[in-house]
Amino acid sequence: MSEFVTPDVKRTRSSLKIDRETESSPKFVIPPSPFLKQLGYGTGVNVYLLERFSPLKDSYNSPWAVKKINRKTEFTEFSKRLSYEADILKSLKHPNIIGYRSYGKGKDGMPCLMMESGEKSLLSIIECHCENELGPLPAANILKVCSDVASALQYLHVTKRLLHGDIKSANVLIMGDFKTVKLCDFGVAVKLTEKGEACNDEDYVGTECWSASEVFTGDKITTKTDMFAFGLIIWEMIALSPPHVGKLNFEEDLDEQASQEDIEIWEAKQAKCDAEYFKSLGSRPQIPLSELDEEYLPVMEIFYACTESDPNLRPSAKQIVHSLNCLDEIHKSIGVKDEKEREVGEDKGATPI
Repeated sequence: MSEFVTPDVKRTRSSLKIDRETESSPKFVIPPSPFLKQLGYGTGVNVYLLERFSPLKDSYNSPWAVKKINRKTEFTEFSKRLSYEADILKSLKHPNIIGYRSYGKGKDGMPCLMMESGEKSLLSIIECHCENELGPLPAANILKVCSDVASALQYLHVTKRLLHGDIKSANVLIMGDFKTVKLCDFGVAVKLTEKGEACNDEDYVGTECWSASEVFTGDKITTKTDMFAFGLIIWEMIALSPPHVGKLNFEEDLDEQASQEDIEIWEAKQAKCDAEYFKSLGSRPQIPLSELDEEYLPVMEIFYACTESDPNLRPSAKQIVHSLNCLDEIHKSIGVKDEKEREVGEDKGATPI
């Protein structure tokens, strides 16, 4: 029966280390990257899972996510960006924003930002739906993402005067079965003025596929720039693809024995695809409406409103939160009404004793 026994799992431990000379607060020892499970990666950084063992409890605490700078980028802009993100994240306290835990260097001397661990990214869920041909995410799940992310953005825009600056599915984390949705990755956050405009000395970075038209035209960057990208997250959850990249799908292979003329024709076609892609950036991508039924109507209303080309026509995060709260109240009232009607029907159909 030994083959049915659960095997022992070897887990990499982090432990508490006390500085005996200064009796300072405990510091976590971060193992080198090869001993950590990689969760994801970004430009110049990798994200790992840190299992935290407590010697006092002789058990594991909740895991952390550790964002580490690659060795080759240690002294570049990415190192500064990670330090900046740590400062930003440390100042944020919101149920829909990933929690800050610590910042320092690992055993290998590499800068590390330690955060609450998100269970999975929205991007990974979208990719799973695409690979398994499951179709768009359920409308209820999309609305949950909209509600929680909009709540986080309202807090950032109004309370903290910050523009997230890189809203996309990879930076949205899903806890449980869409029980809670959290926003992460604040390395390119932009400080805002009282009017909700980017401060003069702040540069918008973002990711081009999710960037609004004002990013490319050089117009003012405002909170509405985040809202455009917010709308494109909805597009991702329906189309199961990053926005606009479909225009780059030039699948015609070039034969190794191709003539110079064939090469020039192939390059011309590739250049045309590239041109169409760059032309589409900052615009609203067409959504596959044929796959949607009426339960997606609220989703579509938010999508179309947020992806208006004119920033002034896009709703604020606060307006989205208010609208979704109203929609939730309507659904609750309908549910209560249906329940009462069902109870009345059962009473009428009951046989008197």
